[in-house]
Amino acid sequence: MILNEEYIVKIEKMINEGKALARINSLPIFIDNGCPDDVLKIKIAKINKRYAIGEIMEILESSPYRITPECSMHKVCGSCNWQHISYDCQLKQKQNIVFETIKNITGKEFHVNETIPSPKTSQYRCKIQVPVTEKKSRRLISGYYKKNSHELVNIKYCPMQNPLVNEIIEFIKEEAQKLGISGYIEKKHTGLLRHIVLRQSSKCDEILIILVINDNKISTNLKKLAQIIKDKFSMIVGVCANFNNNKTNVILGRETEVIVGQSSYNESLSEKVYSISANSFFQVNPLCAEVIFNIAKKLIDERIQSPTILDAYSGVSSFGIWLSDIASKVVCIEEVVSASNDAIKNVELNNCNNVEIINGDAGNKFKELIDSNVKFDVTLIDPPRKGCDDNAINNVISLTGKYLIYISCNVSTLARDMKILMENGFSPEYIQPVDMFPHTYHVETVVLFKKQ
Repeated sequence: MILNEEYIVKIEKMINEGKALARINSLPIFIDNGCPDDVLKIKIAKINKRYAIGEIMEILESSPYRITPECSMHKVCGSCNWQHISYDCQLKQKQNIVFETIKNITGKEFHVNETIPSPKTSQYRCKIQVPVTEKKSRRLISGYYKKNSHELVNIKYCPMQNPLVNEIIEFIKEEAQKLGISGYIEKKHTGLLRHIVLRQSSKCDEILIILVINDNKISTNLKKLAQIIKDKFSMIVGVCANFNNNKTNVILGRETEVIVGQSSYNESLSEKVYSISANSFFQVNPLCAEVIFNIAKKLIDERIQSPTILDAYSGVSSFGIWLSDIASKVVCIEEVVSASNDAIKNVELNNCNNVEIINGDAGNKFKELIDSNVKFDVTLIDPPRKGCDDNAINNVISLTGKYLIYISCNVSTLARDMKILMENGFSPEYIQPVDMFPHTYHVETVVLFKKQ
């Protein structure tokens, strides 16, 4: 194989991190924007000992699974890189990614169920975070970054967002510009408005706006902007300022202050209501989250009656409250104060008398339970993409009596943690991918473990 030479390849499948896989003399070739069964002319852009990177020069035979992307910015924007693949094929590829990743990391094969589709495959995103910057002309632009870059693509319409959200973002930019509010320039660390964040209910009847600013105080013009935004759109329940004047890629700073209206919005799913504030985590795709909540509920209810449940790292207690109907008691442990405050409010909103909210350092609180010889029939964990650290895994092992449900948004760290759990007497009984993030390679996975 020669660098910059052209070759003809056939795409075998999609792999974790979203690339298409082909082979030349058994060497894996990773290719962006490929589709299973494509026949492509590619140019070799990079050669490594274990793999090569190819760039598509021409599609010689288009795959039967290749479709026209819904978004015209598909190849430029780095967000939805599977829009060119039919949805049924996306689901199959995600099932295979979960199967192969677990096999490769644990060394064992497990049955993986077919991927459950998202209830909505467009306009499903209910948390939107768009970076803002300005051109030399001082015109404000916002959108998403090109893949693997910090080059901002100005996007006025995103089909994964409600059209109203697109309208609100454009309105905020126009009004901010009229008020002389500058956009953030990352290289210079100058400019005020860094991000526009929208937290939206799945029915779009309540929206919370968070303006992330490169400052530690709210200016008069920012107050004017907040009032203009709230007056324009009746479903906006509040506009907040989040202070982030650090040189960082982290979107939200630690402190948030209400400018006008309220500091939280309500999400209603079936009979449950969740109050969610600016800095609290809630799933990006709430309708799909409801699917996952019900999977967890069914798995528990089929195996054990009136269990005690630990909702570890519980956030606003989304799982804990959902599972309270079938539990004798649910204990929710969360470190973040704002999320715990939301959880307390949510317990009251849903009249959950059997749910206890514990705020504090998770390690310390778990140790207190362990020292008291407390065990729960079921432990549920939903960690961030990095998975669980050693301390968290050890806590889970000590506190779980019968079953563990692990919800993961990163199959690589899931498989890593699965291996540790298996070495400590936990056996996977059920593995279910759920498509929380249509048109991307990301997949949510629910795994049920039984303690031996």
